[in-house]
Amino acid sequence: MKKVAIIGAGISGLFIANLFKRNSNYQITIYEKSNFISLEEGYGVQLSVNSIKFLNEIGFKKLQNNEKFIPEKINFYTYRNSNKICELNIANFNTDDCSYTTLKRSTLIDFLKKDLGNLIKTDYNISKIEQHSKQINLSFENDETDECDYLIISDGVFSKSKSLISNYESKPKYNDTLAIRGILTKSPENIDNKNISLFLGSDFHQVIYPTNASGDLNFIAIMKYQLSIDQGKNHSLFSDNSFVQKVLEKIPLENKKFLDNLSELKIFPVFVSENFYKIQNNNIHLIGDAFFALPPSFAQGASQSIEGAYELFENIENNTKKDFFKNRVYKTKMVNIRSKFNQFIFHLSNPLTIFLRNIFLKILVKNRMFLNSYLGKIYKN
Repeated sequence: MKKVAIIGAGISGLFIANLFKRNSNYQITIYEKSNFISLEEGYGVQLSVNSIKFLNEIGFKKLQNNEKFIPEKINFYTYRNSNKICELNIANFNTDDCSYTTLKRSTLIDFLKKDLGNLIKTDYNISKIEQHSKQINLSFENDETDECDYLIISDGVFSKSKSLISNYESKPKYNDTLAIRGILTKSPENIDNKNISLFLGSDFHQVIYPTNASGDLNFIAIMKYQLSIDQGKNHSLFSDNSFVQKVLEKIPLENKKFLDNLSELKIFPVFVSENFYKIQNNNIHLIGDAFFALPPSFAQGASQSIEGAYELFENIENNTKKDFFKNRVYKTKMVNIRSKFNQFIFHLSNPLTIFLRNIFLKILVKNRMFLNSYLGKIYKN
């Protein structure tokens, strides 16, 4: 029996643990540095069909319909007056078994951890990783130790495990944007609340979508915002009321109407990966944001984490010669380029370029060849 240690109990770590759990040839343990698993109760997550396909293998289809939502389209709006630009029918990429899905992150995490029970060990903060020819030794800050045959690193964009392996060579970069998250307590007027609403503004965009059949609405805005190096390292700054108010004042006036109905407000800096780190040991692997943290403007963070975790599991289970790292880099680069391009297009500020963008959007959302290339290559495995 092979021992598998998973560092980090986020989406990718819990998902791959479920895959290994189905195979009696593996003994798995998930180590989480916190003394609880973060649920971020009301915040939403979008899952495209490329990840739903894999989630269905561990019973996602059985999740109650009232716990998730199936939007059919993305509506594009101008931020200035909420005028609708166009709509993109994402249901065209659905299959009989897989549909684009939105839900609360807490619902997804609860689903992923429900069958893992005591396989999850909390308050285990990794402090040392020693690589030997046939096994990997782990040490934790609580003085506990373990050894494993496979080490799966899934402890996020600020992965401590990755830093230990790379001798702190691989660090994320501030994306020059802040994310503003919250839950809308009241449905906005003049928008389609049964689908995804995307508002485009100057150095700013926001997304609103339902997370369940009850109509709970997730709100997330991405705003261009310069931070000094010291500010970026000061985690307490983002909960400081004076800083929060300063950020909110920069939101375009027309969009402040949403703030009146926003609860559970949270502001945090967006960090992304600059490069890929290849580990020389074939039994140590990175997944999720530890592998590569994407900009949020393509809504693929969770889906790529799930897709990558599935590919890695298949590689290990089948002992294939397929190069997991090379294949994942190829797909991730595609998503990363699209994410950066989306943010650029969403944040245009010149009236002429905005006018031209809106014309092209109206054309492209109906162009099947373009959609199959731009979205289909990502949504289809």
